[in-house]
Amino acid sequence: MNAELHAGVELRLRAIGQRYTPKRRALVEALVKARNPVAVPDLARRRSLPQSSLYRNLAVLEQAGAVHRVMTHEEFGRYELAEDLTQHHHHLVCRSCGQVEDVTVAPSLERQVQRSLVDVEDRTGFSAVSHRLDLFGTCRNCS
Repeated sequence: MNAELHAGVELRLRAIGQRYTPKRRALVEALVKARNPVAVPDLARRRSLPQSSLYRNLAVLEQAGAVHRVMTHEEFGRYELAEDLTQHHHHLVCRSCGQVEDVTVAPSLERQVQRSLVDVEDRTGFSAVSHRLDLFGTCRNCS
């Protein structure tokens, strides 16, 4: 998966005229290791990189479609690799501490959501590309 992942990120960066630099590769590796959406200050501590450099590289990776920003209720962004580079999932967002956890739902629920999206498309003429389900509440640690 790692070689495929890096090849996918590199192709996306090339498509927007950017290079897959060692810093960007290290950032992608940090996102892989994080396993859940991670905030820039946490990335800075893990990678010993200045936040300004992280923000710049995350912006480029996001523009290329390799990274996705997950917003919490406080508009505090956390970053993760794009789903099509990893796997489809949803998020549990703690309204107290801002922690975001990836979660998969039962295949039956995903099928039901897909059917509902088709119904919405038929009614509205809107063409959905993807969907997200973010649940906001209180995590175990904050309860």
